[in-house]
Amino acid sequence: MRANRLGAVLAVALTATLASCGSSEPAESTEAAQSPAASAPQGPVKLTYWTWAPNMDKIVAVWNQAHPDIQVTVSKQAGGDDAAAKFLTAAKAGNPPDLVQAEYQHLPSFIAADAVADLKAETAAIKGEFTEGLWGLVTLGTDAVYAVPQDSGPMMLFYRKDLFDKYGIEVPKTWQEYGDAARTLRKKDPKAYLGTFSSKDPGAFTGLAQQAGAQWWSISGESWKVNVADEPTKKVADYWGALVKEGVIDDMPFFTPEWNKALNDGKLLTWPSAVWAPGVLSSNAPKAKGKWAVAPLPQWNAGESFSGFWGGSSVAVATKSPNKAAAAQFTTWLNTDPAALDLLVKEAAIYPAATKAQASLSQAPEYFANQPDFWQQAAAVSAGARGFTFGPNVGVTYNAFKDGFDKALQNKSSFSEAVQGMQDATVADMRKSGFTIAS
Repeated sequence: MRANRLGAVLAVALTATLASCGSSEPAESTEAAQSPAASAPQGPVKLTYWTWAPNMDKIVAVWNQAHPDIQVTVSKQAGGDDAAAKFLTAAKAGNPPDLVQAEYQHLPSFIAADAVADLKAETAAIKGEFTEGLWGLVTLGTDAVYAVPQDSGPMMLFYRKDLFDKYGIEVPKTWQEYGDAARTLRKKDPKAYLGTFSSKDPGAFTGLAQQAGAQWWSISGESWKVNVADEPTKKVADYWGALVKEGVIDDMPFFTPEWNKALNDGKLLTWPSAVWAPGVLSSNAPKAKGKWAVAPLPQWNAGESFSGFWGGSSVAVATKSPNKAAAAQFTTWLNTDPAALDLLVKEAAIYPAATKAQASLSQAPEYFANQPDFWQQAAAVSAGARGFTFGPNVGVTYNAFKDGFDKALQNKSSFSEAVQGMQDATVADMRKSGFTIAS
């Protein structure tokens, strides 16, 4: 599909969404927003970059020193859904930042609002710096490029090696083996669980669905195809639903005091999570430092090596930026230059999207000092991580996940029915917003 056709697919009024998005900063008048573009800029090009990554000002300072003609100012944001809503509000008002950190799942809503520019020409030379799975997250399956990948969250299996040894459990290589190990553990220690299913964390479920081969959204001509309730997703849902119903997997949500205590006390032996998990474990389970290890996610078919993504973000350029070329030059440097990538790892503490930066990581996270090949395993997992095209209303889909799976746990009903609820809610909202849905 031609790049300029995506605009026709996505160009709908997001009035209702934008009306609900507040901004603490007053918008400039239209005349004020347009006036810089009306005449040639005096002095260096000045860019504003909205980001929540820590210490980004230190990294930008290195750029500014080397590029006196393009000066970037960092504006620290809160991150998450609030940051996405604030950017959409600013874009509608006509005064967005030149650059914005965009989580992959939010990027389609930015495109739908015509808020981010197509960077295909400016990024043609760097496509090979990223895996196919990551590059697909910023192209939506088209030949347009709407951002440059910055960090990623390939999923792996984190497990208590000492307790696996104690109970004689082998690291599961398939999900069938994971279920068998869960049963074995419950027989040996009725107070412990191999894992838990969280109905509060749609991002984790999304990554597991990606691993299984799910494709929730796609673009067909001038229409969207929505297939949240596809067979891979139902397979994942039914698998976890059966384990919970059997009582061999817990159903406590992640990131709760109860979950923290179970991790810390050795009553929860695994966490299928993302590469950023060491930071969470070091804070929430400090007593278990040096006792955890990492392995690839169990596979649906023996011998495969697939994973999915939980988290990650990119850097996009606002459509209304008067300095698109300069902004593209900066984001290209930030996410592909070796010196910049080194700073992203050391100062911003992120797992870089660029494959060469992943390969250069050597010293394991302190919490995993007992596993010197931590980053080598992460790079191997990243190479096989599957992504998919996110839709323009992922927030609706994620809320439907929480509602549906909460009810499924309470009523002990089918997890695949909850997935169908996600599908129905997503389609209904897209149609209400004016999107054309392909049959």
